[in-house]
Amino acid sequence: MATYLGTHGSKIQNYTTDPDNPNTGEVWYNETSNALKFQYPAVTTTGSWSSANPVNNGRNNGGGFGIYTSALFFGGTDGTDRAYTEFYNGTNWTEVNDLPSASQGMASFGAIGTAGVSAGPNVDVQVWNGTNWAEVNNLNAGRGGMASSKQSPSTSGIVFGGVPPGTAAEVWNGTNWTEVGDLNTSRIHAGGAGDTITAALCFGGKPTKANTELWNGTNWTEVNDLNTARQQFGSSGTATAALAFGGENGGKKAVTELWNGTNWVEQNDLPTALSDMSGCGTTTNSLSYGGSPPASVADTNEWIVGAPIGAWSTGGSLNTARSTGGGAGISADSALAFGGASPSRTAVTELYDGSSWTEVNDLNLARDYLCGNGTTTSAIAAAGETPGGRTTDAETWNGTNWTEVNNINTARYAANCAAANNTASLIFGGDGPPPTTALTELYNGTNWTEVNDLNAAKSYMGGCGISTAALASGGYSAPGANVATTEYYNGTNWTELNDLNTARNGLDTSGTYTAALAFGGNNPSPRSALTEDWNGVSWSEVADLSTARKSLVRSGTSSSAACIGGVTAAPANTGATEEWSSTSNTTKTVSTD
Repeated sequence: MATYLGTHGSKIQNYTTDPDNPNTGEVWYNETSNALKFQYPAVTTTGSWSSANPVNNGRNNGGGFGIYTSALFFGGTDGTDRAYTEFYNGTNWTEVNDLPSASQGMASFGAIGTAGVSAGPNVDVQVWNGTNWAEVNNLNAGRGGMASSKQSPSTSGIVFGGVPPGTAAEVWNGTNWTEVGDLNTSRIHAGGAGDTITAALCFGGKPTKANTELWNGTNWTEVNDLNTARQQFGSSGTATAALAFGGENGGKKAVTELWNGTNWVEQNDLPTALSDMSGCGTTTNSLSYGGSPPASVADTNEWIVGAPIGAWSTGGSLNTARSTGGGAGISADSALAFGGASPSRTAVTELYDGSSWTEVNDLNLARDYLCGNGTTTSAIAAAGETPGGRTTDAETWNGTNWTEVNNINTARYAANCAAANNTASLIFGGDGPPPTTALTELYNGTNWTEVNDLNAAKSYMGGCGISTAALASGGYSAPGANVATTEYYNGTNWTELNDLNTARNGLDTSGTYTAALAFGGNNPSPRSALTEDWNGVSWSEVADLSTARKSLVRSGTSSSAACIGGVTAAPANTGATEEWSSTSNTTKTVSTD
């Protein structure tokens, strides 16, 4: 008989209180509560959409099949029918060999992006082998606007509906097509799901309807309807677990519904209302790509259930509570905080090791509203406000001391910086000359040089990245407006990207231009605890800070960050540090009573 000791290499330990840092999967006995407990990773139990890298050629009414890490998108129209074929590897779309001829309105199915079938919009059928398309035996009746058993393998699937005749269904056995029992309701541009020729689902369609029918290998049977009638939408999944998303019904829709084998249940909406998109995957992980709002778009959206849940935890407090300071560091447990207001301007510098803060050598110039970035051994501090007003002062940190270096060209405060180390930095935005500026300057280790400006002047924004790949998010633009804009600097120019979900100033960001975390700020309330995660394409709201604050200091990445100090709702300066981890754990109790 197997024992816990034999399986896990240790005995179940007894504690009077829960252990501080149990290992994932560890089981222990709490003598006080008389319960066995264990810890496991916290993940989402409901699904949500997030934006992913777009297709190379935006179009609608194309074909698609596969899973979220291996998908194919082909054909479609952008006003002109296209033969484009693109493969998705879970991160990026790559152009591969085209369809034999340009077309749109085809039905398609395939269990993976390297093997699938495209049928229609006439009698023509092509099979994809992962490299090329090959023409195979035709449908018995040519038609466009069909739906299909989306997740069926390339050797066995069913297509149904379309025009004409609207109710016809045909089964593919890998060689030939065979006509089978008709749908009960005629329709085109419906949704389809299924992974075998004996179990498929048809739902919605044109004329706009909510009807759902289930195929058992012999007959179609009407089952419970969609909650929202629609046509020209995306679909994925099987006959017992399917998704319907987007579509058209008097306008574009963002609605997502999940079929649980009995009923349709409304879920979290798409980021943008769309119709005529392609879709594939399962109810746990799906993709929506392409579509029209009404022009053809290149949007890709990922549906995920079971994503890791990030969380903030309490860290050590600064020795000197402060706000409006500068920060640097590569993780939640490796940070540098310098300058700021406490409440008077300070030059104090402190080093964090993930547990406690230690005072180290001060800045040469006491100031607040400065900016900084880099690491705990190679950082830069620039700009800020002194008793004499805005300053151009810049200093570099070598792990022991601050050294004055050549000044920036334009005095300012409430700017932000992007830097990997103290020899290459980018400073952007800020107040000065008043009211706000878009000025950007690049530091090469010796001098500051003006480069291309932000697209919009702003101050009190978040900033992260390096001097050749930086992100500027949110902030304040005169006269008196918080903004949600995000801009990316590629080493030459700034480009506007997707906005934060909540406009605010006094926030900060950690990470890179492809993976960042924005937290805190000022808006919609006097202090904000909001946290948003950037995946390189869009922002998603994640777990809030424990303490709402603005004018904070940051360190780290999107997966391991520190929120340091700031001004709380009191209002008062705080020395509190919170540490972000992109993963977290849940403790489960098993009663022994």
